[in-house]
Amino acid sequence: MRNLFRVLLLASVALYAVMAFWSFPLITANAEGIEAFDLRFLGYSVDEAREFLTALNDAGRAHYINIQHRLDLIYPAVLSLALLVGILRFGARLSASMRILLAVIPLAAGAADYAENALVGQMLSLPVSEVTDAMITQASLVTVLKSGLYAISIVLLVVLGLTFALRRRRNIRRRREHETKF
Repeated sequence: MRNLFRVLLLASVALYAVMAFWSFPLITANAEGIEAFDLRFLGYSVDEAREFLTALNDAGRAHYINIQHRLDLIYPAVLSLALLVGILRFGARLSASMRILLAVIPLAAGAADYAENALVGQMLSLPVSEVTDAMITQASLVTVLKSGLYAISIVLLVVLGLTFALRRRRNIRRRREHETKF
């Protein structure tokens, strides 16, 4: 499970780097400097969404729909699985029911990410005048949900990983002490 976690973590970091340093900056540049929906972790208002959709030119819209959303077909699965495997690996000493409960969080984050992608794709495929306030509000709420669930998953992974590392270090120290006594 250790190698699977490493591979998934590296793949998610690599995908995020491509999106963060190439794809999203390209979208932002084609939207008069306004950030894409996916990057607004605290959501966005109806007016902010309309401002972005109005500012986004055809090249930016095409990139968002065709390139960014293709990257975002892979990223949520890879990130959610990395978080899931890490939580299960580092939380191995937790009860089975607690591990299942914690495992649901990154899976729900991935599901929310896919829902966000679908809602954003719907808004991008319509003329700005046909995008309703309800569509924007729903997409924004799902963006906030996605961001919150990923944040909780990452905090869980870090806490469980640190606990695992400290426990492992303590066990190694105890073994060494035990070996030196005999």
